[in-house]
Amino acid sequence: MPPSRDSPKIVIETARLRLAPLTAEDADEMAAVLGDEGLYEFIGGHLPTLAELRERYGRLAAGSPDPRVVWLNWIVRRRSDEEPLGTVEATLTTKDGQSIAAVAWVIGVKWQGLGFASEAARALVDWLRQQGVQAVTANVHPDHRASAQVAARAGLRPTGALAGGEQVWSWP
Repeated sequence: MPPSRDSPKIVIETARLRLAPLTAEDADEMAAVLGDEGLYEFIGGHLPTLAELRERYGRLAAGSPDPRVVWLNWIVRRRSDEEPLGTVEATLTTKDGQSIAAVAWVIGVKWQGLGFASEAARALVDWLRQQGVQAVTANVHPDHRASAQVAARAGLRPTGALAGGEQVWSWP
């Protein structure tokens, strides 16, 4: 059965990473991870203030106000020292009786190019599949080659469709 709002807070582990459920308190550590303007070149948005990040993480940790939508959010931490590297997330919905997850990942600039995003995204997609999710999608900026590689390594394929100017990738 796919994850639900009643699902326990699951920790997902890989060889190098621990994906720990996001809490409002994670904002203090994550402010530095998200504090590089270069991070927003493709994902849009702006450098969040600590107050904005605390408010956002509190809202995400509380869960979706829509009972038909489940928000799952994790902090990506390096297992060797628990240093936060970024986040992964899945938004679960049901369409035509199918459980669908829209996923996203963000790894701080300092840790990009080291395979952490691919490892975290692959672990997330694999976990979702094991939980019975029937479809996974991700939207990737068409010029963001590194993020397209992450999507491919997570088992997603480009669909040819665009959403908000971004390429839609999916599994199956």
